[in-house]
Amino acid sequence: MMIKINDISSDSEQKSIHSVLDPRLLEMLVCPVSKGSLVYAASTKELYSSNAHLAYPVRDGIPIMLIEEARRIAD
Repeated sequence: MMIKINDISSDSEQKSIHSVLDPRLLEMLVCPVSKGSLVYAASTKELYSSNAHLAYPVRDGIPIMLIEEARRIAD
């Protein structure tokens, strides 16, 4: 599945995703709970799973895809 970059983000935010995360890695990542696609939000440096309502942090360019590290997203 392809990772979708948030359509609302600005050009500078979209460029920053490539400086933070390898685009090839983004194409391979899926939510460990729902197995669905993820959306990167540069403003919070998180990968969001809308299916699982979870946000996974990205620290020093490394996505932390552990369920216990994820933040619950309000509906």
